[in-house]
Amino acid sequence: MALPLQSRRYEVPDPIEAIEFCYQKGWTDGLPVVPPTEGRIRAMLDAAGLSPETVLGELQARRRIVTAEKVAINAVMAGCLPAYMPVVATAVQAMTDPAFSLHGPVASTSGMGLLVIVNGPVARALQINGGENLFGPGNRANATIGRAIRLILMNCFGATPGLLDRSAFGHPGKYSYCIAENEPVSPWTPLHVERGCPPGSSAVTVMAGESPHQVVNQTARTPEAILATVADVLAAAGRMNVTGQGEYAVLIGQEHMRLIAAAGWGKPEIRQFLFAHARRSVAELKRAARLPGPPQPGDEEKRLGIVEQPDHLLIVAAGGATGGYSATIAGWVGRGHSRAVTKQIQTP
Repeated sequence: MALPLQSRRYEVPDPIEAIEFCYQKGWTDGLPVVPPTEGRIRAMLDAAGLSPETVLGELQARRRIVTAEKVAINAVMAGCLPAYMPVVATAVQAMTDPAFSLHGPVASTSGMGLLVIVNGPVARALQINGGENLFGPGNRANATIGRAIRLILMNCFGATPGLLDRSAFGHPGKYSYCIAENEPVSPWTPLHVERGCPPGSSAVTVMAGESPHQVVNQTARTPEAILATVADVLAAAGRMNVTGQGEYAVLIGQEHMRLIAAAGWGKPEIRQFLFAHARRSVAELKRAARLPGPPQPGDEEKRLGIVEQPDHLLIVAAGGATGGYSATIAGWVGRGHSRAVTKQIQTP
């Protein structure tokens, strides 16, 4: 027999009134939500094989836990189909992993979004977009899975703008920030396999990230030329983590992907090149006051990398098929670090 749901119930006259009631309660992200009826909530739980009381995550800094029931409610409100629930549940487990350090990026003035990258057969089965316009509108899976994560942050963990969420600017990815790696066209090892998941499995990688920064190079024809421009964008002096403590996601678009792969380069070579070339001199960083003190003799020759090690660069094959475009996403650093976390999706 199904266990009873524990959430408080409210009776409203009709669906439109239910939507307005959610606004009054502060349960929305500013957009209308789908009323979470018991039938819809149970369909979510059944699709993931979860009991309502199963704990999917904990935020110790806020003394809060989130159960499968609460995740299902917010997934319904976001507009998810039941088939999306295993992805949403796994993303919650990833973002509440201690290595992710959820409280920092959620409360930070830097306005980080929670980037969700889906890999494996589930990404294709759910038609999660990893190609053209992957960060833009038009795809239900991308839009609603990412939105469910934001509603969970607000409604379950208290990440309300102006209260716990102290973003100076924020960015549109804070509404929804979910993509797939474009494995069908990629010549390279998928992200989740590089990060320890078995080939053929499905997985979610969650990273706290700024908005995407597009890299345009439509004339380069060699890996070195393409990646030199990527390195330049990565090492901009205004980046939050330009002094080397954080992580970056680097999305290689399809035209760049073809040219780089044709020269025999894979993800390890891309990482090594960017690790070696995405650097700024100590003198430049001091003149920009990103490091303390005035430039000293020898500072022009000393160069600092944007990451501590190559594995802190997440290389993702994704983006449209036309035009020489790639993109970078800077991760969060603060008092401590937030590391990207990858979790394998367990489906019933």
